[in-house]
Order: sequence, then C-alpha cells, then structure tokens
Amino acid sequence: MIENKSLTANKLLLSSTFWVWVVCIVGVIIRLSMVLLYQAVGFSDTPSYRRLAETVLRGFANYDGTRTPGYPVFLALVGSDQRVWLVQLLLGFSTTLLLFYMGWKLTDRPWIGGLIALSHTLNLGQLFFESNLLTESLTTFLLVLTLAGGLIWLLYPKNRSLWLAFAVGLTSTLTLLVRPLFIYLPFFVLIFLLIVLRLNYSNENANDEVEKKATQQPSVKNQPHWQYGIAFFLPVVILLGGWLTFIHARYGDWSLTTMTGYHLIQHTGSYFEYVPDEYASLRDTYIQYRDAHIAQYGTQTNTIWEAIPELSRVSGYNFYDLSRVLARISIQLVLKHPILYIKSAISGWWMFWRTAVYWSADALRVPGLAGGVGIVIQIQRGILFFINLVFIFSSRYYTLTEFLATLRHRQYRDRLRFSVPAQQAYSWLLLVIIWSASILQTLLDHGDNPRFLIPLQSLVVLWVALYFYHLTNKKRALIHHAPQSG
Repeated sequence: MIENKSLTANKLLLSSTFWVWVVCIVGVIIRLSMVLLYQAVGFSDTPSYRRLAETVLRGFANYDGTRTPGYPVFLALVGSDQRVWLVQLLLGFSTTLLLFYMGWKLTDRPWIGGLIALSHTLNLGQLFFESNLLTESLTTFLLVLTLAGGLIWLLYPKNRSLWLAFAVGLTSTLTLLVRPLFIYLPFFVLIFLLIVLRLNYSNENANDEVEKKATQQPSVKNQPHWQYGIAFFLPVVILLGGWLTFIHARYGDWSLTTMTGYHLIQHTGSYFEYVPDEYASLRDTYIQYRDAHIAQYGTQTNTIWEAIPELSRVSGYNFYDLSRVLARISIQLVLKHPILYIKSAISGWWMFWRTAVYWSADALRVPGLAGGVGIVIQIQRGILFFINLVFIFSSRYYTLTEFLATLRHRQYRDRLRFSVPAQQAYSWLLLVIIWSASILQTLLDHGDNPRFLIPLQSLVVLWVALYFYHLTNKKRALIHHAPQSG
C-alpha cells in the first residue's frame, strides 16, 4: 500500500498535466487575490507615459520623444488604468506559463518547470509590478516570449520557418521599444538563431552526404540562411529604424530618446565641479540643486529632474538642447575623469543585483495586511539576492570551465558540458542577455538601478536552476562511468 502511494506520488511529479494544473490554479488564485486585495498603482513616471499615450491617440502629434513608444502605445490601445491593470495581470499569468514551458523543455522535468513558474507567480516583486502602471510587466512578458520563441527554434528544427523568425524578430524589437535597455536583444537573438541554424545545417549536410552515397539520391537542401535573417530583421528595420528616423527628423538626434544627457548626468553629476568655466551657469546651478538634494535624500541621484527648469532658464537652452549639451559635458567628464565614472558605474552595477519591490501599502484594500506583506517582501528579497549572488559566481565559474574545456582533450570537455548540447547553447544565450543588461544599464544611467533587474529576475532564477540541475547530472554521469574496483 505504501509502495503504491509512493508510485502514485512519483507519477504526479513526472506528469506535465499535473504541473500545468498546479501552475494555472495557483496563478489564477494569486491574481484574483490581487484584484480583491490591491489596486492599480501609479508612480512618478506614470503621468509621462499617460501624456504620451494621449499624443499617440492623436497620431503622434507633439510626441516629445522622452520615452520610446512601446508602453505609451500599449496604454493607448488598452485604455483606462483599471483595464491596463487587468491586462498586465493577464500578461503576468502568460509569462508564468511561458516560464513553465521553458523550464520543462530545458530539463525534461515538468516539476522543475512548475517550480520555476511558481517562483515567478509567488514573487511579490513581480506580482506587485503587474499592478504598477509602469513598463516592467510588459517588458518581462515580451522578453520571455522572445526567449520562448528562441527555444522552439532550438529544440524543434521542423518548426523553423520564416514566420517563426519574423515573430521572434518582432517580439525582440517590441521589447526594446518598451524598454530601451534591451537595444542589444534583437542582434544577440539573431546571432543565436543563425548559429543554431548553421550548426544543424552542417550536421544535416553531413548526414545527407552519407544517405546520398547509400541511396544514390540527391541531398535535400535547407532554406538559405539569409532568408531567415531577412525575415527576422524585417520588423527590426521597420519598427526600430522607423522610430530612430522619427527622432532624428523631429529632434535631430540619432537616439532612442531625447533624454541621453539627463541620464548621463546621473553619473557625472557627482563630480560636476570639474565642468569647465565655459558652462559655469549650468555647473553652478546644478551643484546648488545637487547639494540640496543630497542634504535631503543622502544621494545626488535624480537631482536632474528637479533642476531642469532652472538649468533651462539660466542657460537659455530648451529641453532638447539642454539634453544635448549635458550629454556633451558628461562625455567630456567621463573621458577626463574615467576613474570617477568607473566607480559610479560599479556602484550602479552592484545596485542592479539588490532586489527591489515596488508596492504601496496605501493600495491595499485591507490595511492590516501591510505588516505581514512587508515581512514576506523582506524574506523574498533576501532569498532572491542570494540567488543573484549564486548567479554571479556560478556563471563566472561556468564561463571559465567552458573556456578551459575547449583547450583540453575532447573527452574531458564533453564531461564538463551540459548533458544536452541544445540546453548548453540556450544557457549561453540566457547568460549573455542577463550579463549584457547588467553592464549596459549601469554604463548609461545611475538612478533606480534595481528596477532594471525586474524583467530579468525570473530568468536569473531559471539559469541558476538549470545550472544546478545539469551540474547534478554531470556528477551522476561521472560516478556512473567511473571505473569500478574489484
């Protein structure tokens, strides 16, 4: 009887249907609870997105270019704050299902996929962002959808088509148009897809040659790779190229937004004393605002948003010219004082990994829950910060061992690799995307850095889970193949 119960439990753990039901039921219950116990929350950035959404409805008339168009278009299409909230909850649920699929297919273990999906649903940092009228939930969904498309491309050669390449190119472009940090995403994903295609193409050609000799039949050629590249890049060129052209034609900048200077001064503002006398009015005015901001908040971060009106007044520059001048000043400061810039960038990089939860106790419909929610948030932040540290050090170890493996005997190299080459290739894609974001975000801005991690946090959890799963498999394989004494 006990053995039968044990077998039944094992079957449930191995059943994809069981885990689909668990993930769906928990995901629905949690989000219905959010609807009943919480409310949509606006932050300081929300009004600017709403203002731009109104210009979108007027055919982009007077669109000021301060934000990329992804989220304003989303707000314009969806409508009221309440509807946006509900749609973002639905997108969060869809993200959960995609993460389940990815974890399951990468390990061939439904229970691992289930745990990855539940870790996303039960992460209050993700859950509260689904209620925040900000870009993160939409970015997370589009990023995970892009990577799910890349996984399908990797694992199912028969499903590779021009339409799939186009779809992955489209979602990757939409991701960067919602969050400019991911400007690199379409290019990295395209390289990954073409590398996979090239490796499989070579293998298939080799197999075709063998079959051709055996059967005396001509080998079957794959579709030329350049056609996949064109299909992928078509939405990139149309959407990204169209947006860059719009910004250049209207504001004279080849940039994703008109705010480059305002972002760079988040770094250089801490040593603005070194600005030459040529810009004395800007320098002295900013320092005045900076010192007052530090006295109140303990940091110069975000001083620029308070100082813009006065900086424009004393310099005579309009909003766009001021951004260009501050960008020029900041680049000069970076070149002349690289050590100060590097110190600021390293600080921002470290802040990126310090998990943050953006929520409002006032938005709770039951105020008495605030204390308990706060405790759970602190516990989860500690757990996620530990996972982030594991990612940082394990990914460095993984990169080093893979590099050393290429320099050694093939038999030893094969032992270090993940058990399935496709899984190894995908782990590299995740690794490059996460590390690139962590570095790029701190080079361009030094503000609310932990917020940049939100769309990537569940991917970090996925990578760490994959790492330990395959590490365990490798150890088992080595033990199994070890010579037996006696």
